[in-house]
Amino acid sequence: MKIEFEQQIIEFHVAFGPRKKMSIQMDPTGLITVKAPNGTCDDKVMSAVKQHGKRILEQLDAIAKTREAPKTKEYQDKGKFLLLGEYHFLHELIETKDLNEEELKRELKKFYFSSCKKIVQERMKIYQKQLKVKPKTMDIVESSTKWGSCSSDKHLTFNYRLAMAPMEVIDYVIIHELCHLTHMNHDRSFWRRVGSVMPDYKEKEAFLARYGQAMTL
Repeated sequence: MKIEFEQQIIEFHVAFGPRKKMSIQMDPTGLITVKAPNGTCDDKVMSAVKQHGKRILEQLDAIAKTREAPKTKEYQDKGKFLLLGEYHFLHELIETKDLNEEELKRELKKFYFSSCKKIVQERMKIYQKQLKVKPKTMDIVESSTKWGSCSSDKHLTFNYRLAMAPMEVIDYVIIHELCHLTHMNHDRSFWRRVGSVMPDYKEKEAFLARYGQAMTL
């Protein structure tokens, strides 16, 4: 959903559930989620977002300025890196003691490869059962153009940088590639299959298009 506030557009996702109160959350990349009780009407949701519109725009502006800053990563204890959509200090992810910059870069990349493999393997088990499919093999790779791929011989690959994304975005890429096991093209049948498991998949695609560049070393 989206609203106009002070001549700016605020886009947000609504997650309904068995809760009593409404809350608005923003992740470090600027993705806004409104968590609302089941049955809440759209007008009430949009009213709540407008009520906090000024604060939301201030936060989005701060995030935008961060993205405009030099993209040189700080390979030291105070350097911050994404994991599952949240920023962590480097020393929270890997052992940093007595390592020089090149060693830190190497160890951090190894951490992301292993983390991504573990996450993808665990989440794939869930969606394989739902979709009733099974790939022959799965690998974690480095790619500057693709988040995932599926070959004609049912070999799946996933970009190690996915470990930096929120879990629901990782889930989308996994679902996308698993659906290619039965639909190799991006035809209507393919998207219907994706949507049957993740109805809001377009929001996940938009997230990757908007924030994918921030998920890098």
